[in-house]
Amino acid sequence: MSDKKCIVTIARSWIGTPYRHQAATKSAGTDCLGLIRGVWRELNGFEPESVPPYSMDWSEPQGEERLWEAAKRHLIAKPISVPEMEPGEIVLFRMKTDAVAKHLGLIADTGKQPTFIHAYSYHGVVESPLSEPWRRRIVARFIYPLEII
Repeated sequence: MSDKKCIVTIARSWIGTPYRHQAATKSAGTDCLGLIRGVWRELNGFEPESVPPYSMDWSEPQGEERLWEAAKRHLIAKPISVPEMEPGEIVLFRMKTDAVAKHLGLIADTGKQPTFIHAYSYHGVVESPLSEPWRRRIVARFIYPLEII
């Protein structure tokens, strides 16, 4: 199995996990960051850093891009200008125009009907169409470091 397919297979194994803020346990509960952390753990056996408690607003009042900064510390950034996405890429979303980026997902399928896997409030981990409204919200793209795959 290719690295990309392995990442997507792991992420899909989380589908159905209920949404739980700050959690990162398959089948028990996770949020969007917990899903990305959980896939990392399954690939590497540990997490790159312990995650301090965080609020659901992700430092919006302070205007700090904490989630984006953490992603840059541990993942490899891909140019946002390249339109083609690949399975296994991690995408960071800004949910409101002037808000901090605070939602993560993982690209599952590409092509005519692209999808992404994410943990979403009130839905849990789901695979959703990467529709135009979602695409417009993407502010950064990343891949897992090769040494962990």
